[in-house]
Amino acid sequence: MAGAVRTEPLPGEAPLLVPGDPYSVAVLLRGYAEPEGAGEAVRADGTVTLVLPRTWASGSGSRGSPSADRGAKAALEEAARGPVLVDTGGPWVRGALLGALAGQGVAPGDVTLVVGTHGHSDHIGNLGLFPGAALLVSHDFCLPGGLYLPHGLCEEQPLVLGPGLQVWATPGHGGQRDVSVVVEGTTLGTVVVAGDVFERHGDEDSWQALSEDPGVQQRSRKRILGIADVVVPGHGAPFRVVREAEKN
Repeated sequence: MAGAVRTEPLPGEAPLLVPGDPYSVAVLLRGYAEPEGAGEAVRADGTVTLVLPRTWASGSGSRGSPSADRGAKAALEEAARGPVLVDTGGPWVRGALLGALAGQGVAPGDVTLVVGTHGHSDHIGNLGLFPGAALLVSHDFCLPGGLYLPHGLCEEQPLVLGPGLQVWATPGHGGQRDVSVVVEGTTLGTVVVAGDVFERHGDEDSWQALSEDPGVQQRSRKRILGIADVVVPGHGAPFRVVREAEKN
């Protein structure tokens, strides 16, 4: 019989840095979602995460825009050679985002790829800070200047950005085109930056009400729990995935 899977909080405040080879993961801003007032209003913002290649050095500056000449696969791989930002938070955290990036030695012009896990304003509200970066927002991939390239991403076919770095199609929360970023080889194992596939640790009582397609999102959640050692959710602290030993 396969072992059970459970989750537990991962201690530490943002920014949380998880070293790795060939990529490190830094959770720059921790998202939140809190009821406000007596009605149904919620004050929220999305988590912002930075994926840094080991070969990138602070102060190395921009490396030029990726080219469309060899297609989307090569352009994505080229874009991922520099700092990759996963979600940007809402426009109201612009200053905090710039400060968190600077704390990691990264300027906006250094970011070569921005991945937006889905199209909600609290996750892609600062795209305008990165006009020189390639953008992968949901399933739309474009190079600086707005040149869009087809790529074939689907649940059966992830986008490979580099060794141990992939973008998965994880639909459900915002519709059929949500994505997550999978980073292997960190000191904590495989880290999945999941957007709102997981709202937060222990969200079992709430995520369905926020989902465009709960059945499909449940499938995405199960896939992520099957491979992740750490999940970075859209609106809370990162958490561990613990697998119990298999029983005969």
